[in-house]
Amino acid sequence: MKKNVIVSLADSNYFDLLDELINSIKRFKESQSIAICILDAGLTNEQKERLSKKVDEIKSAEWDIEVPAFKVRGKEWLKSQVSRAFLPKYFPNYEKYLWIDCDAWVNDWETIELYFKACENGKLGITQTIGPGYKITSKVNWLFGKLAIIKSQNFKHAVKSKIGFEKARKLAFAPHINIGVFSLEKNSPGWISWQKNLEVTLKAGNIFGSEGLAINMSVYIDDLETEFLPLNCNWITSNLLPKYDQKKDTFVEPYLPHYKIGIMHLAAGIWKDGKDMRVNKDIEIEIETTENQKILKSLRFIN
Repeated sequence: MKKNVIVSLADSNYFDLLDELINSIKRFKESQSIAICILDAGLTNEQKERLSKKVDEIKSAEWDIEVPAFKVRGKEWLKSQVSRAFLPKYFPNYEKYLWIDCDAWVNDWETIELYFKACENGKLGITQTIGPGYKITSKVNWLFGKLAIIKSQNFKHAVKSKIGFEKARKLAFAPHINIGVFSLEKNSPGWISWQKNLEVTLKAGNIFGSEGLAINMSVYIDDLETEFLPLNCNWITSNLLPKYDQKKDTFVEPYLPHYKIGIMHLAAGIWKDGKDMRVNKDIEIEIETTENQKILKSLRFIN
């Protein structure tokens, strides 16, 4: 019986991305010992039939915390902002859970092993969105050249969610944690902390981003024990483009020593001429190679 599981979620619009994520996992022989489970947030019957031949389980995502209907407005994919905090409820037969957003794909299996190792002993395995080459980590508006109005992602969401200024200040300049890739053991206290904070953030704030704010609260306010993994374990392309190593035929970090990208994450999209690469696989953008050349390339997974 498989002990560890990788979980993702999608609706019909992101099916192709989800399919690519699954293919990127299954190409590694090591994946044979790992289960793949999918939360359905609006997939078609045909899409679920295709997925059922590749994955272990598919279950319908639910609103595990009650959310006002006016906030949903037909966007069932927003269930991902809630249901991922309840993975052991959906798929109870596993010991370790690794969540990967469907707009990400696996480039290096060592990263998968790292996430499963990171969550041992109840820890949260996750990556902060900060590293070499990040020129801005928090935004501020300056008044009279002296006073600053904080506009960091954590602080902005915290204020809107009305969690209290004392807690919001603790989050203001803490490196933002991206919840698009994370790992937790079944019995980790992280689930309870996250769910408790999520109930708070959903009451006043937007659904989108609520789960990210809640996990940041768990780490920086509740002091959930956390294993912070390197940036290449959750490489968010919209923050910093990778380079391409043509000799090794793989994406790498843009700065020396050019570590291999473990998980490529297209969060927020990669845009060209008003089109998002996440919904148009034909889009290619200009990136640099490790040999200082410029090439046109898609950042999507290519089978």
